[in-house]
Amino acid sequence: MHDGARVLVTGGTGSFGKKFVETIYREHPQIARVVVFSRDELKQFEMAQLYPAKQYPSLRFFIGDVRDKDRLKRAMEDIDTVVHAAALKQVPAAEYNPFEAIKTNVLGAQNVIDACMENGVKQVVALSTDKATAPINLYGATKLCSDKLFVAANNYKGHRDLKLAVVRYGNVMGSRGSVIPFFLQQRRTGVLPITDERMTRFNISLEEGVDLVLYVLQHMWGGELFVPKIPSYHITDVAEAIGPECRRVITGIRPGEKLHEEMITETDGMNTIEFDRHFVILPAMPLWNPDEYARAFKGRRCEYGFHYSSGSNTEWLTVDQIRELIRQHVDPNFTP
Repeated sequence: MHDGARVLVTGGTGSFGKKFVETIYREHPQIARVVVFSRDELKQFEMAQLYPAKQYPSLRFFIGDVRDKDRLKRAMEDIDTVVHAAALKQVPAAEYNPFEAIKTNVLGAQNVIDACMENGVKQVVALSTDKATAPINLYGATKLCSDKLFVAANNYKGHRDLKLAVVRYGNVMGSRGSVIPFFLQQRRTGVLPITDERMTRFNISLEEGVDLVLYVLQHMWGGELFVPKIPSYHITDVAEAIGPECRRVITGIRPGEKLHEEMITETDGMNTIEFDRHFVILPAMPLWNPDEYARAFKGRRCEYGFHYSSGSNTEWLTVDQIRELIRQHVDPNFTP
């Protein structure tokens, strides 16, 4: 990212999109162009209030849906970098409206790829989810398809100067619909519902997610799937951190939910390189020499049998650390 960059963010009014725009304007206030592409006019209006036109003349808001390829093509004129964050991501809604999720998450992903190729875009990063790893619900299955589309596009880009990569990470602290805001709301009732006391989750902040995307834009070769090294927490520790006096009620695992988040399966582990702060799952069809890639960034092949799950992670958050992170990233006035 640099002052001359021209960037478009799909789903730009979502949690990630807003933090991404905030970050690039903080680091590059003279950036040439930023386009927020989303379908919700109210969210665009609310976001625009934070960025007055006189102070941010390079910022544009485009109403549009990734299902509409023509609108994507128009929005991507003179754009060189695309971050694809648009998705239907609520698991129950995807199960109840399956083809709607497919139209946005799969067909929409292909529309983004095609529009990038037809507009001379240079680099693309698509956001994925842990639910795309060995998916057991439709949302995860659609995101796995999306991941495959973005990786495979590197094979048929032809002469275009275009690189496409994927970033996959787990539970974002404080994001809409996640467990921490839910527990903060529920503690007022004196009862915290817990699906299963054995449940674990990865934890990443929005800032860390944005930083990873910016790193990928600078270092990707095209075709990689990046997975950050992040800590895990026990769901019972989150309950203790937020409502130590609350009664806990076990409700049972919901349909399409896992006990532990997975980001790299044992099978993918055979095709994964480990670096200091992240892993890279290599493209199934070789696009470049993996050994040269490992040497270039000082990485090493993962050992046979390696997998990356929140339940078998080596780094865990304590109750006190969870509380401090809530104050940093969710509610500065939080007290347990």
